[in-house]
Amino acid sequence: YLDAGATGIVALGTTGESTALTADEKRAVISACAEACAARDAQLIVGAGTNSTASTIAAVEALAGTPALVAALVVVPYYVRPSEAGIVAHFRAVADASPVPLVLYNIAVRTGRHLSAAGVLEAATHPNIVGIKQAATGLDLDTLELLAGAGPNFAVLGGEDPFLLPLVLMGGTGAICASSHVCTERFVSMIECGLAHKVEEGRAHAEALLPVVKALFVEPNPAVFKGVLHAQGRIPTPHVRLPLLDAGDAAVEAALAAVNAAS
Repeated sequence: YLDAGATGIVALGTTGESTALTADEKRAVISACAEACAARDAQLIVGAGTNSTASTIAAVEALAGTPALVAALVVVPYYVRPSEAGIVAHFRAVADASPVPLVLYNIAVRTGRHLSAAGVLEAATHPNIVGIKQAATGLDLDTLELLAGAGPNFAVLGGEDPFLLPLVLMGGTGAICASSHVCTERFVSMIECGLAHKVEEGRAHAEALLPVVKALFVEPNPAVFKGVLHAQGRIPTPHVRLPLLDAGDAAVEAALAAVNAAS
């Protein structure tokens, strides 16, 4: 991925099945990704958010000294459905304790709570909160308000894969993209076009990649991803851990066909 043009790696994200890993496995993932990023002078971000403020603080504190680490990715607390004020207080408490800057993660479809643009911008006044992965279901009004209000030192990163190009064109600074596990070079080119305001060239990439994104998410993430990567010979197994189920053969074949057409 780094050789293909990605500027960094996110370890222990959703697509990495972080919730299914043991503590030892998580440490092994961080170590492997840190070694690769350090060797290539690339950025490492590690997912560390939970729905407990105390547990999240412990997770970010444990990252101290990790090579190549530039930030911890901290999701809006899930399941407990805190108030917006509680979410902001959670992020600020974690930022107070974290040895590295925080990138917030807004993904209401998974957490059950969305942090509004006003809430994000309030949290962003903390000097140790430097960006957000914004995974809203579209380029909605709230995301546009966030892009308009974010200062030059706060990175708004696309997190909803079908909408990455328009988000960058409206002022986003990049993306944390699950779908770029495949067709990585083309996703990189699309984002670079957006940053350079090359609209027509970027649109061509986005239109070619849309069938790939759709095909990868027809079953719960990351089942189809793992099926495709295994079929490509890039990972040793297509299997996911319960409660997820392995992707069906038809879904993997359709995704491979979309990838081949876009490559």
